[in-house]
Amino acid sequence: MGYAEWRNFLKVITKAKAACENADVKVTDHFVEVNKMVELGSGSRREVDDIALTRYACYLIAQNGDSAKSEISFAQTYFAVQTRKQEIIEQRLLDVDRVIARDKLTKSEKKLSGIIYERGVDDRGFALIRSKGDQALFGGYSTSDMKRKLMIPDGRPLADFLPTLTIKAKDFATELTSHNVIEKDLSGANQISNEHVENNVAVRKILIERGVKPEALPPAKDVKKVQRKLDGDERKLLKDIKKKKKG
Repeated sequence: MGYAEWRNFLKVITKAKAACENADVKVTDHFVEVNKMVELGSGSRREVDDIALTRYACYLIAQNGDSAKSEISFAQTYFAVQTRKQEIIEQRLLDVDRVIARDKLTKSEKKLSGIIYERGVDDRGFALIRSKGDQALFGGYSTSDMKRKLMIPDGRPLADFLPTLTIKAKDFATELTSHNVIEKDLSGANQISNEHVENNVAVRKILIERGVKPEALPPAKDVKKVQRKLDGDERKLLKDIKKKKKG
């Protein structure tokens, strides 16, 4: 890190330990005092104090070091870049999870539609069943109410703007309905509608017990735009890989 004397470097380590403690992180998990043997000029060996550092400890040392030193400046830049990379990766994983969840809900709804169609419910009936399910899940808010509440453009599905948790909640309730329609041998719009409402009420109860009100969650970014961004990033990555291979 560019420090000529160990005692000066120890001052930085002390600051880093304080920062670690202030963050409610156990210092001894990241700064471990050890001993090592060093060669002396006479050819003999002597034991000296040393400290084993985790990556997090190195980060704290870099943040608390003298940025005028090129080594510290480089370390600060390195960790800033790595942190940003991690943020991008984490966001991409979240985006992928949401797109997958939305696609799964579409498939679950198509599956339920096919099952109940064979039991005397047409497309209009399915739309009503799905709407009643939404009203049960969102504490009395209908699909239209939620679209207005979240300011969703006309003609766009509510689910395209719901957060991942809510999408998965809707999917779970839909899968339960598909399962129970078959297991209970339900038929007709009334029986199936009641089943779907009960399942959405049950899912809502779980969310409420865990401190989540689905109708109070903020809207998420248009899932179509998220998908386009993911596709664009993938194309760019493949293009970069091809360039590197040619180079």
